[in-house]
Amino acid sequence: MKITVDFEECLKDSPRFRATIEEVEGDVCELESKLDKLVKLCIGMIDAGKAYNAANKQFVTGIRELAQQSTKDEVIESSLTKFAESLQEMINYHTILFDQAQRSIKTQLQTFVKDDIRKFKEAKKQFDKVSEEKEGALIKNAQAPRNKQHEVEEATNILTATRKCFRHIVLDYVLQINVLQSKRRSEILKSMLSFMYAHLTFFHQGYDLFSELQPLMKQLGGQLDQLVVDAAKEKRDMEQKHSTIQQKDFSNDDTKLEYNVDADNGIAMEGYLFKRASNAFKTWNRRWFSIQNNQLVYQKKFKDNPTVVVEDLRLCTVKHCEDIERRFCFEVVSPTKSCMLQADSEKLRQAWIKAVQNSIATAFRDKGDDGEKLDRKSSTSTGSLDSGGEPKERPIKGESALQKVLAIPGNTCCCDCGQPDPRWASINLGITLCIQCSGIHRSLGVHFSKVRSLTLDTWEPELLKLMCELGNGVINQIYEARREELGSRKPHPGDPRHEVEAYIKAKYVDRRFVRRPTDEELRNKVVSLSKQEKRLSSSSEHLPPRPPPPTPKLRPGQSVKSADSGIQNSADGSREMLATTASNNSLTDADAAESPPMPMPATLPPPSPCKEVVFYEPKEYSSGLQLYWAACARSLPDMAEALAHGAEVNWVNTEDDKRTPLIMAVQGGSLVCCEFLLQNAANVNQQDAQGRGPLHHATMLGHTGQVCLFLKRGANQNAADIDEKTPLIIAVDAANADIVTLLRLAKMNEEMREAEGPYSQSGDETYQDIFQDFTHMASNDPDKLKRYQQYDPQRP
Repeated sequence: MKITVDFEECLKDSPRFRATIEEVEGDVCELESKLDKLVKLCIGMIDAGKAYNAANKQFVTGIRELAQQSTKDEVIESSLTKFAESLQEMINYHTILFDQAQRSIKTQLQTFVKDDIRKFKEAKKQFDKVSEEKEGALIKNAQAPRNKQHEVEEATNILTATRKCFRHIVLDYVLQINVLQSKRRSEILKSMLSFMYAHLTFFHQGYDLFSELQPLMKQLGGQLDQLVVDAAKEKRDMEQKHSTIQQKDFSNDDTKLEYNVDADNGIAMEGYLFKRASNAFKTWNRRWFSIQNNQLVYQKKFKDNPTVVVEDLRLCTVKHCEDIERRFCFEVVSPTKSCMLQADSEKLRQAWIKAVQNSIATAFRDKGDDGEKLDRKSSTSTGSLDSGGEPKERPIKGESALQKVLAIPGNTCCCDCGQPDPRWASINLGITLCIQCSGIHRSLGVHFSKVRSLTLDTWEPELLKLMCELGNGVINQIYEARREELGSRKPHPGDPRHEVEAYIKAKYVDRRFVRRPTDEELRNKVVSLSKQEKRLSSSSEHLPPRPPPPTPKLRPGQSVKSADSGIQNSADGSREMLATTASNNSLTDADAAESPPMPMPATLPPPSPCKEVVFYEPKEYSSGLQLYWAACARSLPDMAEALAHGAEVNWVNTEDDKRTPLIMAVQGGSLVCCEFLLQNAANVNQQDAQGRGPLHHATMLGHTGQVCLFLKRGANQNAADIDEKTPLIIAVDAANADIVTLLRLAKMNEEMREAEGPYSQSGDETYQDIFQDFTHMASNDPDKLKRYQQYDPQRP
């Protein structure tokens, strides 16, 4: 340690010592002034930062309000919402930065000034005082007369005591000076280094946040160019339409009102009429009338619920009214009441009377129907998927996904460092992460960890269920099993990034803390998984036993292959066929009821959609075999453990028809297990010894949700097994309308993309909507898809 003032020199009390002391005192005084100034500037910076954050919060609130106002424009609403969430995160990072500045600069330096410099000042006062006393004792000793012995002794004793006191105090003072000079360096550097690390963390967090947002921004940038072109085109079209309409003759505009029973919106006729009130004053009010759903209704405002004038037009009559003072009046009379109405002209009165009469005639013609009419406003793309008519459920995103995932025990803190309230997740591991750990996970590569935001990204239902079935507790029991045994310290929030990064790499890349099972433990685990009842009953639990389904209706002379030929149409007509296939399923229960029943064989063979799952003693036990049986047993923790032990996700069981874990997950019937394997790079097209991939097995078992999942993940539906049967042929043979619909839609969507060229987007909206409906049913209401028998290759 460098000594500012020499201890030996202070005992001499030389001029050199005094000059050094004077220089140090001046330096400390200036240091105190500079530190006070820096602390005040820091306080000013923090106050300005808080004011900036407050203004920024108001700005973000304005963005959210604008997004809420733009609910009709999904692109603007979703984009502004994501931007507002990102900016809010940046505000949070700013707040953390200012808090760190207050702790590192303001608090730490103020403590140094108040404690250490104050001690220095107190020591200086004692030194100055004892220096004066020593100077006085020296003068008194020098002035003592030689002939007065008692004065000489007294002066000598005082000088001796003063010198002794001076020696103690000056040594303490010099020690305080040297300690202050040494501590000054460490305190200032410690404070500033902490402040700079806070800035480093702030900019890293901002970079990670906007790196996640960058793909969306690029996508919006590309869309924006097209929107500008479309806006210019629309402007030209509207100007042309405006000019065309301006040139029309509106003198006979009241004749444009026409009755149309097949109108797309279900409204046969609509327009303004005056209605006479039934009160004593008989006032007339102008209302918007319409004929819809065999009723006559009116509204005062567009958002008001329609008021029904006539409940059933079949029970009413309509007639002219010439006996009142007003012109163009007519009356609609029902068994319970009558309604006096007035049109704006004679032509309009005639049009309304004719429309009511036509509605009465139409209602009588439809009297023989079953009375259950489809709402003309409903979408045809999903009519055959959910007879409940409920609104479609969209993918979960934002706070909803966050709440579901954080509700799992252990997920409220980061899996790796314990930071509370995580906002990120690794979807292939099934864990939640803070923003710093998510950045480190992203740097490992997607073959180790796939990072997704819990608030900014959209979550598919099967992926959300995967997150809810694993969680931080389950994964840490696997990947940190030997951490305490090895004496490794788990990172804490606020630890340096390089320490956290080293721990995460050791945990997931090197798998240093995973406990490797013994051969006996592995054998017991595999045998236990193979004996689970839900795996062994893989065929009986999915579908209730039913009589064999009727064969699909075919035109005379038409074979199965010819029935499929409709999907070979050109791409120009594919979109129309896509919607038609979705809304008019050729294999619905109604069609099946009209078809002749399938003849029952004398002895119906047991259904054998796939090779029966039977456990037998293998030649060798391995982590791949554990993954194989865990997938069939639907045990996600055991599957995660097998992968942690080094199991190959596409492991092939050569002793069992070359089946893979993904095929066994299909056998087990778990959509979530299939999703877990696919997230961990399972091959969706890997075939077994019979030439059947996961899509074949899911089709044969009638697992509609899995078929939907595999098609979304790029499964090859044209692949044929050793019997030259594709999944579509199998689905048609089994009369499974849902799977036939999915396979045909996927094939047509693929043809449309090929016809539109290499730069086409994800496909037809109808295709996407239908697959989305099946996805939600498979995850949230799977019983709706358990309607058909399994495929039986031995059935006649």
